[in-house]
This record gives sequence, structure tokens and C-alpha cells, in this order.
Amino acid sequence: MDTKTQDALVIIKLYEIRSEALMREARRWFFSEFAPRSGNDILTLMLSGEKPSAYYRMVASHWEVAASLVNNGGIDEKLFLEANSEHLVVFAKLQPFVAEIRESIGEPDYLAHLERLVMRVPNVEKKLENRRRLIERWAQAKASSGEQTLL
Repeated sequence: MDTKTQDALVIIKLYEIRSEALMREARRWFFSEFAPRSGNDILTLMLSGEKPSAYYRMVASHWEVAASLVNNGGIDEKLFLEANSEHLVVFAKLQPFVAEIRESIGEPDYLAHLERLVMRVPNVEKKLENRRRLIERWAQAKASSGEQTLL
């Protein structure tokens, strides 16, 4: 089996993991209910031991692992970036708080693989801005429906 085929199979496996029921629920929560206002909000959530803590860790670590695979040559970067964009939304939501989290937990490499991969995306600043607008529209739609956003 050639390398491109192997890379494609890994990308498909990552997609299958995203499609599993618990991960789908975690992703739904992350995109529609998770609304941190600070790095401390995220740290408090992570330490809570509640279901949202697990959801946060599932989504963040999924994309950190996927990014690590790409960054270390386990998956062709061009192929990965052409097949995925959800990691951009995840990073767009977390980027404002990453430095604070890193400082608070004393881990300067927290989400470093995800950040490194995202920052190599062509026209990244515009794309992150677009993803943040999308997140804001989701939050507005949720608010107008009367649903509450949670940490």
C-alpha cells in the first residue's frame, strides 16, 4: 500500500472516531454549548470532573493527536488540510485562552501541535476570523432559541 493510501485511511479513521456516538455528543456540546470567557473558565471546567470536562478533553485531545500525526509526518499535511477544517473551528474557539492556560498549568506546549498545524494553514488569520464569526452566529442562534450556553 502506498503512502498516500495509508494517509487517506488514517484520515478516514479519524473521521470515523469523530462519528462515534460519544464523540458526536462531545463535539455537539463543544460547538453549541461550550462558551468560555477566559482560560480560567476552561481550567475550572477541566478540573470539575463533570461530563463537560470529559467532552472538552475529548475534542481538544482528538485534534491535538491528529495535528501531532500531521506535524510528525504520520499523515500528509496537504491531504489532511484538504480533508479537514473542524480543527480550525476548535482552535479559533480556544486560541484566545491558550496562553493563559499554558501559564496557569505550567505547560508551554499545551495544544502546541494543534497550534503549529493551524498556523501553517494558508490565509490562517482570515480563516480563524471567519470561524469565530461562525461560532458567534451559532451562539446567537442558540440564544434566540432560548437555550442556555454552558461551560
